[in-house]
Amino acid sequence: MATASGTQQGSGELAGCRTIGIETARTLTAAGAQVTLAVRNTAAGDAVAATIESSTGGIRPRVVRLDLADRATVTSFVDAWSGPLHLLVNNAGVVTGGLERTREGWELQFATNHLGHLALAIGLHDALTLGASERDGARIVSVSSTAHMRSGIDFDDLHFERRSYDPQIAYAQSKTANSLFAVEATRLWASDGIVANAVNPGGVATGLQRNFTAQQRQSLDAAEAAGVFTYKTVQQGAATTMVAAVASQFAHSGGHYLDESQEAYTVPNDADLAQHPHGVKEWALDPAAAERLWAVSTDLLRT
Repeated sequence: MATASGTQQGSGELAGCRTIGIETARTLTAAGAQVTLAVRNTAAGDAVAATIESSTGGIRPRVVRLDLADRATVTSFVDAWSGPLHLLVNNAGVVTGGLERTREGWELQFATNHLGHLALAIGLHDALTLGASERDGARIVSVSSTAHMRSGIDFDDLHFERRSYDPQIAYAQSKTANSLFAVEATRLWASDGIVANAVNPGGVATGLQRNFTAQQRQSLDAAEAAGVFTYKTVQQGAATTMVAAVASQFAHSGGHYLDESQEAYTVPNDADLAQHPHGVKEWALDPAAAERLWAVSTDLLRT
């Protein structure tokens, strides 16, 4: 099985900490999959590949450079891909402490966490279709978050050009987008044998929090104290990804949001996060919003 698993840490952090992406790649490699690590920092990626090789009896993942905020590297990755792809794990992500933009002027969290993954998936569609024909289906796992409950998609101001910037709301919007991607990708591509599901890994302390402001850390601490989440190990955090990746019940069923290794229950958009930490809001599964987001996003990618 050929798989591509993304990580977005840089500056050596990928090698210096255990992340959900690393654990996912290690587990898949140990199961015999041919894994490609798509990373910004290839030196760090090589170190991770070596660690995985030593822990899995000599199986070494391939390492290829990919920066989801840089469309040129996405194009290069896609153009260089050869052969079938059976599983794409869109695991990479960033959190910012303040407003940052790409060279196109896009808000960085939305651009990286959603638009970059969308461009990658579209570019690998043919490889996934080939993989589906080989193995009776191909899958995409889109890593979302409980944070999606803080915000739907603001179609009138995706990139915070008019509203005041709140990095937590920006992150939340991107995580809702990750779930909506799974809904629309499944609608469009199920006939090709490709399904996509979104997953919430839960609270895991990784390099993702390295850029948190004091306010963001206080908010995270308050959420933990309120019982919204309990910190997990990376193995526990990767468990729901693995369910979406290999469990038989999701082989041909997509457009779902998984939490705690099962499909989450849906709650109204005004539901309180602390009351429903394992739910998914309606706005994250709304077919109309998913179709609109795909159209708007692909228009942006064509500019």
